Amino acid sequence: MSLFDSAPMESLADRSKRPLAEQMRPETWVGFVGQQHILGPGKPLRVQIERDQLQSLILWGPPGVGKTTLARLIARLTRADFIPFSAVLAGIKEIKAVMADSERARKLGRRTVVFVDEIHRFNKAQQDAFLPYVERGDIILIGATTENPSFEVNSALLSRAKVYALRALSMDEIVTLLEAALKMLELSATRELLEQIAIYANGDARTAYNILELASSVAREGVLEQEAVESVIERKVLLYDKSGEEHFNLISALHKSIRSSDPDAALYWLARMLEAGEDRLYIARRLVRMAVEDIGLADPRALEQSIAAQQAAHFLGVPEGDQALAQAAIYLAVAPKSDAAYRALNAAMETIEKSPAEPVPMQLRNAPTRHMKQWGYGAGYQHAHQFEDAVNTMECLPESLKGTTFYEPTDRGVEQRIAQRLAELRKKKESGDRSQESE
Repeated sequence: MSLFDSAPMESLADRSKRPLAEQMRPETWVGFVGQQHILGPGKPLRVQIERDQLQSLILWGPPGVGKTTLARLIARLTRADFIPFSAVLAGIKEIKAVMADSERARKLGRRTVVFVDEIHRFNKAQQDAFLPYVERGDIILIGATTENPSFEVNSALLSRAKVYALRALSMDEIVTLLEAALKMLELSATRELLEQIAIYANGDARTAYNILELASSVAREGVLEQEAVESVIERKVLLYDKSGEEHFNLISALHKSIRSSDPDAALYWLARMLEAGEDRLYIARRLVRMAVEDIGLADPRALEQSIAAQQAAHFLGVPEGDQALAQAAIYLAVAPKSDAAYRALNAAMETIEKSPAEPVPMQLRNAPTRHMKQWGYGAGYQHAHQFEDAVNTMECLPESLKGTTFYEPTDRGVEQRIAQRLAELRKKKESGDRSQESE
């Protein structure tokens, strides 16, 4: 019998008095949603559980994605005692007491899963206290953390545990959870409203449940309406679908405001997207695209700022990381604009489509063998550093494309200096060619 087969849920006293998030915590895989990259059929963690070959592990992921639920399910399905620890409340004394109990249980043939929530909050001494018990197999340690384990978990403990990265739940996954909760609450709601709750929750099932629970208290006649949700989150539920037309309308407005050097409009459209719960990394990716497409070499730091904003938004999360996106949007809006590099690549791609694939000129080919040298590979190569100002006269395009120009910089921002340098380079190459011809 597979451990993933459904089993009847245990009856819990006063379950209905618990918070909705606790009431909806599944006790079999039937109700567990998400994390299919590690729990789908044939995936590593699922295989371990099905074969009852579990080892200590670290569950790393954002809040509300099922770390605690998964730990409880693992203990239940592997028929192990489950002992939860809070890294905020427990000290070494409590750890050693539980470890002694676990050691005795192992001698009696019982396994113990020790679950440590927020394990990154334990100091080195507290983490080290688990080591001998993990090594002897007295316990199966499952740690949960929202921080990168490479930085926050001792290397000795980390080497004895397998790290699994959990992902934020998708909008559809959270909607699935909310639909199940509605049945228990005997409420109805439109899918569009559930999607808005899911967008606001930003991948956190606990947040979504809390919103639904509070909104259900003011629902009328068994129907959850938009006004009830708005009263809970204290803001207007924007009409916004991440995969629909309004999604593309808003990102288009942001892009064109930045291209038009209007920082105020850029901030407005950015705020609209943030307020609607748009994926922050999607916005960051689009800002990076704007930096290379509309600013380019007119201000090379635009790309640096955009990448830095992406890293900051990812590192800080919501809402602190939103400020990094705003800073990048303002920088891009006021930066000098140029699409010269964008047009240059398009021109090169068009040339490739319209012309045959020319062979690489011999002077540009490496000649790693004696025979290749005899065949002319590398003949005529000019090493730039052996020339004045490191500028040679060697042709690097195929003969049929000699003299073709793809990149024409503007006179805006840094590209003004690039244009001057490019003119100097072309002049030196032309004068070198003429001198070679005269010889």
